[in-house]
Amino acid sequence: MTTESTAETLRDELERRRALGKRFTLKEVVKLVVPLCADLAAHHKILGKLAVHPGCVVYSPEGLRFDEGASHEPPIQARDRACLPPEERHGKPGGDKSASVFSIGAILYEMITGQSVGPGMRRPSDIVKGLPESFEVLLSKALVTDPTHRPSDLEALAQALHHASPSASIPPPPADESHLDAEGGVEVDVSLSMIPPAPGGAGKPHAAPKQQFSQVASAGIMAFAATDSPASSRGGAAATSVPGSTARNSTERLAELKAALESDPRPRYVVIKDSIDHGPFTAVELLQQIATGNFRGDLYLRDTLSLDERLIDDWEQFAPFAQQARLGKEAKERKRELEATVHKEKSGTRAKALIGGGVILLVLAAGVGWWMRARASGENKAQVQGQVAVVSDIDGGFRTGEVGDNSLASEGSGGPKFSYKKAGDGDGPTPSGGSYPAARGGSCAAAQASYVEDYTKRNVPPDLTAGAFQSVLGRGTYLNACGVPPTTTVTVCAAVQNGIAVGVTVSTSPVDGALNSCIRSAVQGLAYPSHPRLDVTTTVFK
Repeated sequence: MTTESTAETLRDELERRRALGKRFTLKEVVKLVVPLCADLAAHHKILGKLAVHPGCVVYSPEGLRFDEGASHEPPIQARDRACLPPEERHGKPGGDKSASVFSIGAILYEMITGQSVGPGMRRPSDIVKGLPESFEVLLSKALVTDPTHRPSDLEALAQALHHASPSASIPPPPADESHLDAEGGVEVDVSLSMIPPAPGGAGKPHAAPKQQFSQVASAGIMAFAATDSPASSRGGAAATSVPGSTARNSTERLAELKAALESDPRPRYVVIKDSIDHGPFTAVELLQQIATGNFRGDLYLRDTLSLDERLIDDWEQFAPFAQQARLGKEAKERKRELEATVHKEKSGTRAKALIGGGVILLVLAAGVGWWMRARASGENKAQVQGQVAVVSDIDGGFRTGEVGDNSLASEGSGGPKFSYKKAGDGDGPTPSGGSYPAARGGSCAAAQASYVEDYTKRNVPPDLTAGAFQSVLGRGTYLNACGVPPTTTVTVCAAVQNGIAVGVTVSTSPVDGALNSCIRSAVQGLAYPSHPRLDVTTTVFK
């Protein structure tokens, strides 16, 4: 055998080879461990109980030797603790030969596979191709977790190990290998071994302790998304990555962990939730429960084979799946919050749009209303069978040269400006009795010129509107009596006071004197709304 460097302990050598991505060969294992079994048997005869792990075994390329002094110190490294039998890890200070058989089996497993004993460990033949079946059977017997069903004959173990590779070591002292199957009337039960059963379910069914069982969904295998989560090294659990392998992404690691855990179909895991034991579960069932959020990482998990019990987050094999479930739950919660925020914003935007649309509609309605009023006002050219009326209402009380507040003027009227005489001007008759009479029988202009108003009179009724006069003049029925042709434009100016047309001016286009005279007479004969002030209104028929 080629040596590379001499390690102080077997643990040092194991870690050195792990860093280089190397493992012990079967021949090396047989050569080194067969003499160690004989050495331990001799120590048991002298000391009785021993605690055996790689940290208290001195290594040299020529052989292994048990270091009694180092065995008194509890193991520090997690992989050393994994080599102790369950009973020693849970309180017993040192074990008998049966405990040493378990430790030798754990050391053999780590030397040949590069991995530690614990949940999720695989059968040696799944990792190292070409191992003889006898070697795997030997390990299954040595790694039985229940000491009452575990072999305790180290000499028989050395003999069986020598037969796995006869040329690798000197034959040990003869021993009865049947002690590896039954000893002292107690049968060795490989169904309680840490080694997963062979495909097909070889061995007895696992006798699970009486527990509170829970309903478990059994359909389907979980799929795990990628997430970066470093592997935990807490608790002395098995390391499942191949020694010396480079870091792989988390998806591959989760797949490896899942495959390793599912290689053992036995129901061996119990979860303590609400002070009640739930299980035991198979690895598949437990992973399903973790993935669905039924079991969180802060719950205690007990392995009924190894008797280890700690938080799920403290198990290297299960912590990544608990973290994955938390991340998935948090992602779903963030998604729900985002969807709620988007929905709220959409609702707010929709409400703002509706309010804005309502405001726009109101503005448009106001604009349409204004346009309709402007159109109606601008088209005071309302047709009466092809005729259009334009109204101009002129009150008294105007100052010279301007249209006063009470005047009504519209498009097309030209906005004429009139001068009115006031009472006391001395030009024309003075009004009496509050009637403020204007000269009758003339034109609109003559009536306006003769109109005098006394501004000392205060009890004057409200002025009349243009609409009041247009209800009379705007009808245009009097035009029909005069036989006005449809193509003739007629302009009628009427100065009305006290319900009588005191002045009328009629013009036609084309000019027709006979029509003018007929229409003037008709307008003078109409009855108008009565008011003491003079009102002048002009109507155009087109």
